[in-house]
Amino acid sequence: MQTSRRQLPGLLGDARRWFDDALLAALTAQEAQPVSSTHLQLFSVLDDDGTTVSELARRMAVTRQTAHQAVHTLVAAGLLEQVPHPTSQRQRLIRRTAEGRKAHTRAEEILTDLEHTLAERIGAETVAQLRSVLEQPWGRPPEPQRPGE
Repeated sequence: MQTSRRQLPGLLGDARRWFDDALLAALTAQEAQPVSSTHLQLFSVLDDDGTTVSELARRMAVTRQTAHQAVHTLVAAGLLEQVPHPTSQRQRLIRRTAEGRKAHTRAEEILTDLEHTLAERIGAETVAQLRSVLEQPWGRPPEPQRPGE
């Protein structure tokens, strides 16, 4: 009997959760402000100069409402701020506050340590290969084939 292999998106999701869970645990141990996985994802896709809520939602693959709620939570926590958009009166940019930049730097340091831990567990060469493969450009997703083509 043949066992089915797990699909690659599930494996990538598990890997992402490993990093998120470890990062959240490390931040909690350091008594940092409590954040969720959604907040971590938002911070990871936020441009240094600021990003619109619509663009954050697109990058996070969530609804605009979900991104908006996460932004407001982090604004209330003092980690993000809303500033005028330089070219649009209707939009605002979301960017890190000074406290948010400190938190982001702390998270990046933890993630670097986690990558070292992973290298100890599965091998530095394997981690380097994984990074190399994931940094390759994948191109746009393929267009679906119409029936009969």
